[in-house]
Amino acid sequence: MRVLLHACCGPCSIMSVKMLREAGHEVTAYFANPNIHPVSEFLRRSEAMEEAARRLDLPVIWQYDVYSISGWLGAVYDRGLADNPDGRRCAYCYASRLTLTAAAAREYGFDAFCTSLLYSRHQRHESIREEGERAEARVGGVKFLYMDFRPGWQEGIDLSKAWGLYRQNYCACIFSEEERFLKKVQRLAQTH
Repeated sequence: MRVLLHACCGPCSIMSVKMLREAGHEVTAYFANPNIHPVSEFLRRSEAMEEAARRLDLPVIWQYDVYSISGWLGAVYDRGLADNPDGRRCAYCYASRLTLTAAAAREYGFDAFCTSLLYSRHQRHESIREEGERAEARVGGVKFLYMDFRPGWQEGIDLSKAWGLYRQNYCACIFSEEERFLKKVQRLAQTH
């Protein structure tokens, strides 16, 4: 099958691409991530994706025109998703990127689409699967291919380090960055 792989970043794409290829699929990456904040983080992830693609001999479709932090944040706030106790904000984030990927896959004649988000142990896999299936139904004409890339977790980390790729420490949105560093801020508040 010809598969369009939504690529959230270079490090997460490594094992996703390798495992899809091992399963006999022809893979093209699709970099469309309107949620990444700040812009400097977006640029670093884009550069890491370029290097991973070069090393993997991986064609990439770059969709920079969908990048809009203000648009993405506005949509999150309009939907009342700034708080995320039940994972609805994450589901919206998955849905927005998987719908873009499904539409691109249909437009470019791919058989299926998938996402490198399925590599991360920190992502909500059932939610990703559900949103991928919804994107398949919404867009039509292209299949969502679910694959669990987590068995390649350590190998992907080792390769990304060996290749000198930028490895981020939060999923990408400003909310996850806040959650990642909030404990440190709270400790500072207690000491001052």
